[in-house]
Amino acid sequence: MNELEVLKQHISKRMSLPEEELNAFVAAFTVKRIKKRQFIIQPEFIARVRTFIIKGAFRSYVVGAEGTDHTIQLAIDDWWISDYSSYIFQKPATMFVVALEDSIVAQIEYEAEQRLKREYHDIETFFRMAAEGLAAYHQRRIIASLTRTAEERYNDFIAAYPGMLEKVPQYAIASYLGVTTQFISKIRNKKAASKS
Repeated sequence: MNELEVLKQHISKRMSLPEEELNAFVAAFTVKRIKKRQFIIQPEFIARVRTFIIKGAFRSYVVGAEGTDHTIQLAIDDWWISDYSSYIFQKPATMFVVALEDSIVAQIEYEAEQRLKREYHDIETFFRMAAEGLAAYHQRRIIASLTRTAEERYNDFIAAYPGMLEKVPQYAIASYLGVTTQFISKIRNKKAASKS
């Protein structure tokens, strides 16, 4: 299957676009291969692209004053990732976005996205719906971090995103959930013991 066909299917699952608009949308993207550990965004540089993951895994994170990584987002096949504040406002990034495995992505440049939004109302609607979904996702995550125990957060995470366990290293999941890798190992051992 053509790599951009994956993006076309992703869009078509979320909204029905006329063929001309769908083709114009997909044509604005460039396919790139990203190596494991390669950064696609780094602090101080403006995020010029929005990235759709055709195949792979990525992590966005910040480094705290104490030198500890704090994972902001994990993304795998059929997801989007960027430093959204940098991308939307075209200001220097504050996050790192790094590939967790060799990956294939489709990227759209900021100017091309703005042009599409001006020309096609449905494409503007698609990006608005994506932004609303992302805002709701981040709100749920904040609420969970304030109201759920660490074990409940882990269980909710693996129930909601089972594909993450195969593609994302344990340290990245631990950082995303605000726990240690030892804590996750303890939960996994407890689950394994309860099954035997």
